[in-house]
Amino acid sequence: PSRAMADAPGAGASPAAEQQEPKSKKQRYRKDKPWDSESIDHWKLEAWRPEYSAGSLLEESSFATLFPKYREAYLREIWPIATKALKKHGVACELNLIEGSMTVRTTRKTSDPYIILKARDLVKLLARSIPVAQALKILDDGMHCDVIKVGGLVRNKERFVKRRQRLVGPDGSTLKALELLTACYVLVQGNTVSAMGSVAGLKQVRRVVEDCFRNIHPIYNIKILMIKRELAKDETLKTENWERFLPKFTKKNVQTKKPLNVRKKDAAPYTPFPPPPTPSKIDQQIESGEYFHLHDRRQGRRASEGGGDDAASSSSSSSAATKKTLKKKRPRDGDEGVAAPAASKKKKMKTEKEPTAKKKKLKEATADETKKKKKKAVSFAPGTLDDEVHTRTASNRDTLQKLNQKKRNKARSRDEGSSASTSKVKKRKKTTEA
Repeated sequence: PSRAMADAPGAGASPAAEQQEPKSKKQRYRKDKPWDSESIDHWKLEAWRPEYSAGSLLEESSFATLFPKYREAYLREIWPIATKALKKHGVACELNLIEGSMTVRTTRKTSDPYIILKARDLVKLLARSIPVAQALKILDDGMHCDVIKVGGLVRNKERFVKRRQRLVGPDGSTLKALELLTACYVLVQGNTVSAMGSVAGLKQVRRVVEDCFRNIHPIYNIKILMIKRELAKDETLKTENWERFLPKFTKKNVQTKKPLNVRKKDAAPYTPFPPPPTPSKIDQQIESGEYFHLHDRRQGRRASEGGGDDAASSSSSSSAATKKTLKKKRPRDGDEGVAAPAASKKKKMKTEKEPTAKKKKLKEATADETKKKKKKAVSFAPGTLDDEVHTRTASNRDTLQKLNQKKRNKARSRDEGSSASTSKVKKRKKTTEA
């Protein structure tokens, strides 16, 4: 009976247990963990002590990394510093300038099994152009690194360079803001972005970098990080959902020019034959029937012209007769039986001006020329030949004298002009010499 009473429902159950809500399916078989409390930081990394592993490692581990040619001179300078830092942790390193590689490996003195992975990250960061002072911080327990490959995210070279510069920002301002918000060291070099910091910070850096190369400006992610940083400081909002406080940026595809409404033509079926030739004007007339209509009209016109040949011949004979009559010589005024035309009774409206001296001279000269031309044709009456010759020679003499006088006057004026110009040149020379 005591066992039945114990198994009965509600027997021996406390009122607090009765008030508890029924557990869900997931939490039904979970047990309490009294050793686990909220005061314990599960993310805290304890420092390694040599006492944790008494003996040496069973197997040797090694990692090698290639480096570019332009890093050779720098690595030769800082290699003693890197060797000294790794020797403290019992890790050996080797720089091969012939192959262009850096190698790290464990030794018998190595006690920490994870330190070889840290040494691998060290040579990887040195190959990606990070200074040795910053790269040696990776050997600490709380420091991690991430090398983000961005060369394959964008195919176009110009677009890749533009987005990489967008990540850096003017004078490195965008990169500096990202470092302050994430508490990480970020270096953009070639086709990679190297970052050093905590695990949470590296996740944020990777998200911002990948979004930047997907054409999302880093300023949007930086704004979200700033809001999250302020919300984390508030004790009441630490455990709440922050989605209502974060801005939501929607992608807007703003088109600069309106697209042309190009109507797509119906795709014609493929044929191996070439397209038919374009029809000519005559082909179009034949197709419409206009060509035959014009042909009939032309034939009718020719028939009408052929029927009127007799009338045309008679008209042609009459026109030939009239042409013959016109070809006959017209009577002149000097012929017998022909009266001179009546003089016009119209009065001259304008009065003739008196001829000037120049016009008189021109008339005289022309008269002399005409007389010379008609010299041979003139027939002299007997007894008047000597008088005519005398008058002609006198007139010729006068004209010759006038022409010679004109020549002398022109030569005299030319000489005076040349003498005046020479005197001016002499005066100029004197002034320049003075």
